[in-house]
Amino acid sequence: MKKHLLLAASGLALCATAANAEMNFNRIASFATPNNMAEGEDHARPTSAEIIGASEDGMTLVYTDSPLGVIGLIDITDPKNPVAKGNVDMGGEPTSVTVIGNTAFVAVNTSESYVKPSGKLVSVNMADGTITGTCDLGGQPDSTAHDAAGSFVVIAIENERDEDAGDGRIGQMPAGWVSTVSVAADLAECATLKTIDVTGLAEIGADDPEPEFVDVNGLNETVVTMQENNEMVVIDANGDVISHFPAGAVDLVRIDTKDERAALDFTGEQMGRLREPDGVQWLDDDHFMIANEGDMDGGSRSVTVFKKDGTLVWESNSEFETPIIQSGHYPDKRSDAKGAEPEGMEVATFGDKTYAFVLAERASTISVYDVTDAANPVFKQLLPSGIAPEGVIAIPARNLFVTANEADLIEDGGVRSHVMVYEYQDAPAQYPTLTSAGADELIGWGAISGMVADEDGMIYAVNDSFYSYQPTIFKIDPSSKPAKIVDAIRVTRGNGDAAQKLDMEGITLDGKGGFWVASEGRTDRVTPHAIYNVSAKGEIKKEIGLPAELLTYETRFGFEGITKVGDTLWMPVQREWKDDAKHSVKLVAYNLETEEWGAVSYPLATPDTGWVGLSELVAHGDYFYVIERDNQIGADAKIKKIYRIPAAEMVPAPLGSELPVVSKEEVRDLIPDLKSFGGYVVDKVEGLAITTDGEMFVSTDNDGVDDSSGETFFWSIGKM
Repeated sequence: MKKHLLLAASGLALCATAANAEMNFNRIASFATPNNMAEGEDHARPTSAEIIGASEDGMTLVYTDSPLGVIGLIDITDPKNPVAKGNVDMGGEPTSVTVIGNTAFVAVNTSESYVKPSGKLVSVNMADGTITGTCDLGGQPDSTAHDAAGSFVVIAIENERDEDAGDGRIGQMPAGWVSTVSVAADLAECATLKTIDVTGLAEIGADDPEPEFVDVNGLNETVVTMQENNEMVVIDANGDVISHFPAGAVDLVRIDTKDERAALDFTGEQMGRLREPDGVQWLDDDHFMIANEGDMDGGSRSVTVFKKDGTLVWESNSEFETPIIQSGHYPDKRSDAKGAEPEGMEVATFGDKTYAFVLAERASTISVYDVTDAANPVFKQLLPSGIAPEGVIAIPARNLFVTANEADLIEDGGVRSHVMVYEYQDAPAQYPTLTSAGADELIGWGAISGMVADEDGMIYAVNDSFYSYQPTIFKIDPSSKPAKIVDAIRVTRGNGDAAQKLDMEGITLDGKGGFWVASEGRTDRVTPHAIYNVSAKGEIKKEIGLPAELLTYETRFGFEGITKVGDTLWMPVQREWKDDAKHSVKLVAYNLETEEWGAVSYPLATPDTGWVGLSELVAHGDYFYVIERDNQIGADAKIKKIYRIPAAEMVPAPLGSELPVVSKEEVRDLIPDLKSFGGYVVDKVEGLAITTDGEMFVSTDNDGVDDSSGETFFWSIGKM
């Protein structure tokens, strides 16, 4: 069987460096945290990468792994090929890490309970993983930081509240505080441990401060967020509080506030929403930025810059979420809570520019701001991360920064926790590959499935049932990089309301200015297997249900694409139905003139793990093209391929008869393309469109950012 019949470049070629290109950050590698387990360990246990640091020479990373109770070490001498250096047991739950020289200072929670908190600061030699010292902290630690000279470490002692007690309100003793400890000869001098009292400062829960995040400026002043207290505190080098003030509130407009709608509707408002900041970083010695994740009562979905005297100098408002929405990363299921949830943060200078890297935990993105002018941050670019980014460290001397992504979905059969590496490059931004930026309105999108190309070069794509209250056909202009969503056509029934009970998985042109759409059914959810004729304005004009000869043998894995040849519609069934031979599926035909049904049989690959099925079908020239994929993700993914079938073999036999088995020829293995984006191999390659001149575009389904990193890849693999 011949392979790689397309003369096309890989996904990276789409982003080839242009002469004198503007500097951008691009992801270059990822590392799955289970790789740090020793041989013989149970790799099916959940792991996590949460807070991350780097050695002074930038060659070794260290991250906290709370589920395993360890810190993990990674060699990034070659940043494009991270190498495991193993885990070090911390004897408790590591909550944060900061690195001075080649020593990692790890805050470890050893609490017996919420009312009996305890913790320790552990120093670890990153060269060999040996523990060199331990200091008793006397309470439950959260974040850590150190001064530029490496002379002290500051620790936020949160003594966090029990969210299941006292209606989840603060006012649960013991109170938290801030600690500092001097460092000399790579060791913490435990005798110098100082407790800084921050009670009586906040307007909310003054007797129960819960310090969350700390950072130190060039004057050795520490800024502290007290998230539940919605308070900011600045402490000088002597440990004295020199200023404190409420983080305040934001009047949010143009936000989505309803997660139960299964639709993206950015017309909501939240007035007086408390910021409740989590991450904080100094931008210079006078300004700091906060990420307003929220916790007890708030979460303003924004980032804010204050002067250390409490003067508000800049607020992003809902604009923080705008690039996230336009890039398909908005987490609709968090709409009634705190939206994208900006949380962790890092600030560093690359060349002559200072950048802030703001992590959105629920959107799984990194928002990069140019903060060279601290009072006027400018959004630079949006980057993808693993699921639930928690920590970030910059290594400017090597033009790198790295994120730690805490979510590990092994128990649900999903992707593992990852550490991801990014490089500052003289190259175009590789991501996003698809955006609605520049459209006449704010268009939210996600869960892209089937696609079709029109004669004018435009591509139309459908979303699937994740947005069941907002079925939409998206018009895409693929001529730019990134490709642009220029219109959203809502699919409706005759009364103008959004059409429900659809799971649109395929789309093709009807030859009359409209479309045919294939909907994958699920009888247990009263969603019919059907095909629909939809007008150019999105109104359903005709519905065609499946005949009994098919439905008698149905399973929940139905049509996953549609294409039209002459008067015949062809639809691939994703997986075997009850009357199919093992590892084979039907390509179903329906003649629009005679209303006759038929099918051929397609042979699937045999998977090592999980299942293999079809995700798309497109007719072009003398061939039909399919996407065949397994349901595996990350390192387990083996089959993500395009095959072609000779059109001459697509002669349907009547349903119920012996179906002819078509042949297939591999066109392209898509796994190298998916790896070229620097992350892990995603599961759902679902869209294929072929232009009139033979250029092939491929897209992935991001599952609506639900248990997903939210990454959508839309790229060209060239002409046939």
